[in-house]
Formats: sequence, C-alpha cells, structure tokens
Amino acid sequence: MGNLNLGILGLIMLAVTCNGERKGKSVKLITLDPGHFHAALVQKSMYPDVDSVVYVYAPEGPDVQLHLDKIAAYNGRAEQPTAWKEDVYKGKNFFNKMLEERKGNVVVMAGNNRLKTEYIKKSVNGGFNVLADKPMAIDNNNFELLKEAFTTAAEKKLLLYDIMTERYEITNILQRELAMIPGIFGKLQAGTPENPAVEMESVHYFYKYVSGSILTRPAWFFDVEQEGDGMADVGVHLVDLAQWSCFPESIIDYKKDITFNSAKRWPTALNRGQFFAITKQSEFPDYLKKYIVKDTVLNVFANGEINYKLRGVNIKLLVKWDYQAPAGAGDTHYSVIHGTKASLVIKQGAETANKPALYIESAKAGDMNYVDQVNTKMRALQAKYPGVELKKIAKGWEVVIPDKYREGHEAHFARVTEKYLDYLHNGNMPGWEVPNMIAKYYTTTSALRLAKK
Repeated sequence: MGNLNLGILGLIMLAVTCNGERKGKSVKLITLDPGHFHAALVQKSMYPDVDSVVYVYAPEGPDVQLHLDKIAAYNGRAEQPTAWKEDVYKGKNFFNKMLEERKGNVVVMAGNNRLKTEYIKKSVNGGFNVLADKPMAIDNNNFELLKEAFTTAAEKKLLLYDIMTERYEITNILQRELAMIPGIFGKLQAGTPENPAVEMESVHYFYKYVSGSILTRPAWFFDVEQEGDGMADVGVHLVDLAQWSCFPESIIDYKKDITFNSAKRWPTALNRGQFFAITKQSEFPDYLKKYIVKDTVLNVFANGEINYKLRGVNIKLLVKWDYQAPAGAGDTHYSVIHGTKASLVIKQGAETANKPALYIESAKAGDMNYVDQVNTKMRALQAKYPGVELKKIAKGWEVVIPDKYREGHEAHFARVTEKYLDYLHNGNMPGWEVPNMIAKYYTTTSALRLAKK
C-alpha cells in the first residue's frame, strides 16, 4: 500500500477509536443546498438521537422549496408522520452563514455536484461531520480534493461518509453472502475484458415518481458539469457494489489494485417537451445550450461504461438513462458474478414482475453431490435470513425472498443514515470503508477521464 494510503488509514483508525467519545450526544442535522430529492429521503424517517430541528442553508430558488415541500408531505402523511421542524436560511452567502452559525454537527449534502467536493472539504475544515449523497467527486481535480478531505476528517476525528443505498437492497445482500460460500459459489473467476467475471448494469429514467408524486428535477441536473456524467454519478453505486461484493471487508489500494481496459460515454437525447415535463421549464438555460443539437434536442451525457480490472478480476459496469420507463416498470438493476461453481445473477424486468430477483445458475445443477452441498450450505444463510428458500429452475435455483425483506429504494436512505449514526456514536466504522471510498472515486473519475480521450 502506498505511503499516502497508509497515512490516511492510520488517521482513520485513530478517528474510529476516538469517535466513541461522542456516545450519548445529540445529533443536529444541517441540510446544505438540497437540490436533489435524496436530501429529503434522509428525513423520510425519524431517528432517536437526532434533533427534530433541522437547519437548512440554501440559495433562494425553487430547489430549496421543492425540498421543504417534500419534508412537509412526510410530516403530514397519514401513516407514521414525521415531526421535522425546518429552520431555513436562504441567501447567496448560505455556505459561509452555515460555517459561521455552527447550529448543527452533521451536514447532509445532496444537490448540485459542481461545488460539492469543495463544500465537503470546507465543512470538514470547519469541524463538521458530513453525510454526502453520491457522487462526492465528479472529476479528477475533485478526487484530489476529496482525498484531502478524508485526511482532514481523520485528523479532526470527524466522520465523512457517502450514501450507498444499494448495499441495503436484499438481492445485493444475498448475492454477496452467497459469493462468500465456497461450497455454492466456488472461487471468484478472473474473466477477461471480453468475458468479464463481474457485469453490472443500472438503468434509470429521468421521468419518475418519488414518494408518490412525479419528480420535478432542476435544470442543472442535465448539465454534466454540475451533476456529473452517468458513470461518475450513478456509476458510483456499481463500483461500490463490485468492491463490496467481490472483496468484502478488504482494504483496496487504488494505486495497486485497479487498472483500466476501456471506458466510453454517450448521450441520451431529450426533446423540449420532455425537458419541460421533467423540469417545468419551457426554455433551456444558457448553460445547457452547448449540449443542444438541431435547435430543440438536448444531449445529456448520462450513459457510460467502464471495463477494468480490480485485483486482476475483470469487471464491466454499464450505466444507462432514458426518458421514461415502460408502464409498470422503473429503474432496473442487472448483476452477474461468475464463480468456479456457480454464477450469481440478479435480474429485474418483465420476467420478474419488475422486482429484483436472484438466481444461482450452475452447470453442476444436475450433480446430486453439488445439489446436496447447496442445500447444506444454504442452512446457515437461512438461519440468518429466515424465510429465504430455494426454488429449482432449469439452470439452477431461484432464491425466493419473502416480501418482509423488500423495503424499497426510498427506505434504504433510513438504513444508510442509521448506519452512519451508529458509526458516529460508537466509533465502529470498519477500517476498510475510507480506503475503499477513495478507491471508488478514483475508479469513476479516472474512467471518465479515459472515456473523454
């Protein structure tokens, strides 16, 4: 491991140890410039040790009002209403005002990504803990700044963490668990660039429903200089899952463990009518005009692919965005991890009723010795996740998952926040988390630079 990584790791371990001093202290949230709906989803639930007053700092404009409207809807809903009280400051100097007033101790960031890394660094410099939505860095310059922020956070015994909701999706959890059972999975294959050992694809849609209402997106969401390219944005989740699933609880050294085969990016075209339906703005802002072709078509560079090696394992990750999902469908996730005994496959589409489904596919599915091994090894997993069963199919088994484990994407924000609060109160964040966040953002930002060549 390089000297820089060793230094950061040492500081992080010190911070993890010392963070235990915070046990019993109340958490006061600050929401900074909430331009993305993920900021509101953090507050879709209440938390025992979090003060009900949340301090919001933002510029004047529609973004903050949309955020406040979502919080008001959570407070006013019939079932399990929340009780948040939003103390709002609006003005051009909102960030400096936050630093000056110091009303909270955890800054939640989910919004425009152009200045997010700078805000993270300055917040940490100012003594604030930070819970940031992905991406925490959208290009190489911001990656370097993010590394500095992690070093400073460790020195000041602060917790800097990103919101990785996909770790709480039950099919991802069980895929990871099964990959750690040699009797079922075997060993992770190396694959080749043409036939990778790991493939993941995430498909998203600009027009969608959130908390029961059609989502209004800010116009800047379609500017990659403010939101980030698809691979530098949504791709963060895929890189995180690849690291988390294939090398669980293992520190990744970005300087030694990652090499690139190829990377590419391409646009999704939106017409003026589609842009209006998503943003409620009838005209393209000036900062989007450089992406406009044929006068009325906006090219959004939201799609990307990375083909790379992680510790010698070939991985291909693909992010796609389209305008609107087919009727009854939504965002989808596909994932396959190839082992020497079986492949673990997550599918989501019409054949799975648009719910993520997990399969164990194996050429040995007709071998009774292997079948017995699978049934035996599954018992430990079933003890951990009662109700999970196997259903025989032609290629192997479907993993039947009870509905009680299917919370949905919006509920995962509470799970991430609860994990963050646990780390904050008890100082028990694993030593691999920060090095692997650094490796993750190195992967996405370096792949973007490669794709632009």
